Amino acid sequence: MTFTDMVGCELPIQQAPMGGVSSAPQLPVAVAAAGGMGMLSAVLQPAEQLAAVLDALPPAAIGVNFLVPFLQDREAVSVAASRVPLVDFFGAAPDPELVGLAHREGALAAWQVGSVEEARAAVSAGCDVVVAQGVEAGGHVRGTIGLLALLDLVLAAVEVPVIAAGGLATPRSVAAVLAAGAAAARVGTRFIATHEALEAGAHRLYVDALLAAQGEDTVLTEAFSVGWPEAPHRVLTACVEAAPAAYHDPVGEMTMGGQTFPVPRWAVMSPNASATGEIAAMALYAGQGVGAVTRVQPAAEVVAELLALSRSR
Repeated sequence: MTFTDMVGCELPIQQAPMGGVSSAPQLPVAVAAAGGMGMLSAVLQPAEQLAAVLDALPPAAIGVNFLVPFLQDREAVSVAASRVPLVDFFGAAPDPELVGLAHREGALAAWQVGSVEEARAAVSAGCDVVVAQGVEAGGHVRGTIGLLALLDLVLAAVEVPVIAAGGLATPRSVAAVLAAGAAAARVGTRFIATHEALEAGAHRLYVDALLAAQGEDTVLTEAFSVGWPEAPHRVLTACVEAAPAAYHDPVGEMTMGGQTFPVPRWAVMSPNASATGEIAAMALYAGQGVGAVTRVQPAAEVVAELLALSRSR
């Protein structure tokens, strides 16, 4: 069975879960309406709050992602799995207990991995889908080698559908991973520059920084480690350069989950629309495909463009 059949979407495009950008439903709903699979980020959302968000969603191919190091309430996994077709995990070694929670409530389970060994571990833990993340990815990065090399190795090692992730932002890159055997392409940075992401809470200055950047303007680092130490991530080089020169520490403040709190210098959180202060010195996550982000578009238009070459063959 294909990935699209498994989750109920029409097109092999999955929007990457991205913290504040997809913690609200606007972007996942728009991607799903365009035929892809939207992903809602559940980071730090308690079970009751997550249930209310999910219960308000239209019937659609939308999954829920959990960052395992920040999963404080495992009941949230059960809540998600009882309401969506796919529950996705990232940020730790595959955990059979979490996979079992998803399965018990009727959802498929996916794990984003960065190595062949981790892919095999995900399948051994019971995962139905593996996401192979190359080192080109924006945000927190599990992979240590390029996506195509990793994808080739993972496809040879496991028999479940494999989604490709990392630096995918153009029709050519999406066509390449699909031709190589990926079940779908997971795309993140390109979807930040959409009307729906801005509506959901992406900071306009963050989006403007993406629009101005080229592919060589990102760096893999552990610099923004306050809140998640020793976790490699890819950001715009400009924010790594701006943070040491920031006038204040904390560099600003931001509201999440109804609470306003300071943003320390080198904090893990990326600025949402409520953020104030020195935005340029905050974590501006971006993948190596950022050079293809040239304008703000509707999410549906991005989906169509990404698959333009694949669908013409």
